[in-house]
Amino acid sequence: MGRLAMVAGLVCGLVVMGTAGAAIAAEVSGDTGDCIGCHEEVTPGIVEDWRASRHSRVSPAEGLAKPKLQRRVSAAVVPEGLAATVVGCAECHTRNADKHPDTFEHNGYSVHVVVSPEDCATCHPTERTEYADNLMANAYGNLMGNPVYTMLVNDVNGIKDFDGVGTPHTDPDVLSNADSCLFCHGTVIQMQGLAPRETAMGEMEFPVLHGWPSSGVGRINPDGSKGACSSCHSRHQFSIEVARKPYTCAQCHKGPDVPAYPVYQVSKHGNIFLSLHKDWDFKAVPWTVGKDFTAPTCATCHASLVTTPGGEVIVERTHRMNDRSANRLLGAIYSTAHPKAADTTILRNKAGLPLAAELTGEPAAGFLIDPAEQAERRATMQQLCAACHSREWIDGHYARLERSIETTNAMTLASTKVLLTAWERGAAKGLAQNDSIFNEALERMWVEQWLFYANSTRFASAMGGADYGVFANGRWYLTKNLQMMVDWLGFKTGAGGGGK
Repeated sequence: MGRLAMVAGLVCGLVVMGTAGAAIAAEVSGDTGDCIGCHEEVTPGIVEDWRASRHSRVSPAEGLAKPKLQRRVSAAVVPEGLAATVVGCAECHTRNADKHPDTFEHNGYSVHVVVSPEDCATCHPTERTEYADNLMANAYGNLMGNPVYTMLVNDVNGIKDFDGVGTPHTDPDVLSNADSCLFCHGTVIQMQGLAPRETAMGEMEFPVLHGWPSSGVGRINPDGSKGACSSCHSRHQFSIEVARKPYTCAQCHKGPDVPAYPVYQVSKHGNIFLSLHKDWDFKAVPWTVGKDFTAPTCATCHASLVTTPGGEVIVERTHRMNDRSANRLLGAIYSTAHPKAADTTILRNKAGLPLAAELTGEPAAGFLIDPAEQAERRATMQQLCAACHSREWIDGHYARLERSIETTNAMTLASTKVLLTAWERGAAKGLAQNDSIFNEALERMWVEQWLFYANSTRFASAMGGADYGVFANGRWYLTKNLQMMVDWLGFKTGAGGGGK
């Protein structure tokens, strides 16, 4: 017990409403009471946010007592010392203290700043395990551990100058990377010691954390774990409602490289959501189609437990976000079957590059899920579609998506042929010249072909956002960009451009 234990008695008797409407005493631990005693004055926004959370009202024991489909807790048992009290400051920020290099002495407690998935796994082990085997949890390594993508990061974020002839390049600093690509992919959080700081209680020491703040989906935590539950379940309410709404996904899926949210906005599903979501129940577990919501959000398709009004399970909850996706639509030069492993740095094409396909489009099949697994994932997603759509509708939709994948890959291949020709003719420098493949005008146009326009076209097909995939950022630009590449090559080589 810390020196502020006298505060605990003021909060341990907090009365809240139970799930059935009856008043029950939700016990706050003495340790958390100590935290609240100071922090409701020092960081009142955090405390009030927590007080609005389910964690502040329901103990793990109460969560475990619920019927299976209504449970948010996936642990079979919760440690005895935690089961009877609500989940508060101390339950998260002092948990596994010896495993956290960022642990420091704070008012008599061993506290760590960064709460990791390993801490959340005390009550949510299934979610932790699924999320760890997920492209999102590996987002930092998949970007910064892949020399091809790191080259792209350096060229995008690096500082350029003009010396009268060319644009000399300086690689980006860690703050620039943290403020751009790694804002979503996640940073590496490292403890760098303690530093004094003046507070209302006098001078105190606090950790100095390199890479902080960060809520990136693939954040590397001080305890070595990957990911941040707060990416979707924002601190300190950790609300399932927030995670289910598409605005949360839009934090990282809004740009032309991953345009899920702008496509969703112009889709029929997005139109229904924007019109009617005020009447939906985003907190219900399980989530009942037709009753709690009437059109899918991102979470509906990729994560949520969804049932019929009669209680039949349509799809199980998952935190492995690609469980229902047969193809990888974004983040790669060509759309292929999903990689087998969440760590995509192990991918190797025949040229030895860490890519899911050759530069000429042939899949690196040994590293990708097989057709049977693709069919199983597709069938799972289609079970969800079938809650509202006929078989004919679903088959027609997927036929269009498959054709979109084929045509966008073909347009990417055409642009790649232009790039390879430019390298062969010396009109641009490539890997053979030990040069970046992203730093020249033609190479940038090539990147836009697959990273922006092909991605947008496929997303529009997958989500029903047709116009976005035509003139907003899709097929028009695929053809325009390709012609610009051909013309650029002609200007550089004197061979002439033009289409047929």
